[in-house]
Amino acid sequence: MSLVRNAGYNLIGSVVPIVLGLATVPIYIRLVGVERYGILSIAWLLLGYFGLFDLGLSRATAHRIAALKDAPEEERAATFWTAIGVNLAMGVVGALVLWPVASWYFHYEFEVQAALRGEILTAVPLLALSVPVATSTGVLVGALQGRERFLETNSISIASTTLFQILPLLVAWLHGPNLSWLLCAALGARVIALAGLFARCHVHVIRGYRFRIDRSQMIPLMKFGGWVTVASIFAPLLVVVDRFFIGAILNAVAVAIYNIPFQLAQRISIVPTALGNALFPRLSSTRGQEQELLGLKASETLACLMSLPVLWALLLLDPFLHLWVGAKLAVPAAPVGKALIMGYWANAFAIVPYVRLQARGRPDLVTKLLLVQIPPYLGLLWFALHRFGLIGAAAVFSLRCAADYVLLSLAAGGGFPAWRLIVFNLVVLLGTVTLTEIYHPSLPMILVLLIVGSIIIGTVGWRNMPADIKEKLMALLSRFFSKPRAA
Repeated sequence: MSLVRNAGYNLIGSVVPIVLGLATVPIYIRLVGVERYGILSIAWLLLGYFGLFDLGLSRATAHRIAALKDAPEEERAATFWTAIGVNLAMGVVGALVLWPVASWYFHYEFEVQAALRGEILTAVPLLALSVPVATSTGVLVGALQGRERFLETNSISIASTTLFQILPLLVAWLHGPNLSWLLCAALGARVIALAGLFARCHVHVIRGYRFRIDRSQMIPLMKFGGWVTVASIFAPLLVVVDRFFIGAILNAVAVAIYNIPFQLAQRISIVPTALGNALFPRLSSTRGQEQELLGLKASETLACLMSLPVLWALLLLDPFLHLWVGAKLAVPAAPVGKALIMGYWANAFAIVPYVRLQARGRPDLVTKLLLVQIPPYLGLLWFALHRFGLIGAAAVFSLRCAADYVLLSLAAGGGFPAWRLIVFNLVVLLGTVTLTEIYHPSLPMILVLLIVGSIIIGTVGWRNMPADIKEKLMALLSRFFSKPRAA
């Protein structure tokens, strides 16, 4: 099974929800109103946080099933049933915890019109019921990823996301914007996805093997998942804490100026994440030199592919922000955005050592390195905000991303693959940022820089790209541009 093809499936599966979300937000606001849409947003945030009751079993299941690639089918089935059994139990616990927490929050803390408060509280049980559905979905996805069934996983994910966005809109249009009906429609979409995923798991993992909890499987699953859970608790802190510091030290306007380019820069991670998810089961099922060679090829491919779109983002960010949010916000946001883009560019290369460590069964090292970064990052962030303002916060974030790459690479071993290419691209990208910030080029000059920079980075990247990846890209381009033969 092609790693490039699997990464492509993951990329499509990540992009479609973003496009659907952007397209449906205005429709939601029109059909359900701003206030109900805000309530739904808070509900999804709560559900996302209580997804921690997954206990990292989705990732642990993917790792374990991939590692059992050549083992008897019965052993893989036992892993699946054990993971789903534990996960369902924890999902029920999560639902029982979410119910009173959400009821208290929406009853006493959430500011809303009195007419809507009763509507929210009536819908809370449906929100709680969504927790075991969400956690079970994670294990089913992990099981299929462990078998490298990325086309099926992403096809079901896209269908589920489409239903998740469309069904509540249909209910609002046909029945009215009652929150209980909206949550019921959203839950129905998730249950349909759960059924589809289970059907594929029955074909590829558990066909002919009945439900059975294997206690010997519980310890490795829980140990692996435990470290993933700790990381999932603290990792978001490093991504969102800068906004809280900015709000406390500066003001709300500064948060908006920082957050606008941050949301754009964050999209850069879609590509390396898609590759990392495709790479994880393959690395989990290999050892020794084969694993190192696979990691090297992935690093080289990322180094060749990531810098060109980042160059475009750096050069087009300023004019795009002027068109999107206006000059008043674009002028202070553009330099902040360029610093953040450089950070996410550096963070893209961290995905390979990150996945390599998890594939070796060492999520503990990933989590420990994450925890080590928190105190110095918070200290530097506080200092930079007081001394340099928003650009200081963005620079510290980017330095933390680069440090994360260095630390994970050292922990994974094997040095820094493709480091010469990465350094070359770093020089070109930093030169681009410096030129645009000092001279503020006009749009024609930006286009000239875009063409020249693309030729430089594209040529060097193409020459350094792994030969088999280059052949696949050439074959793809050949099929795309070839003319159909006459009948």
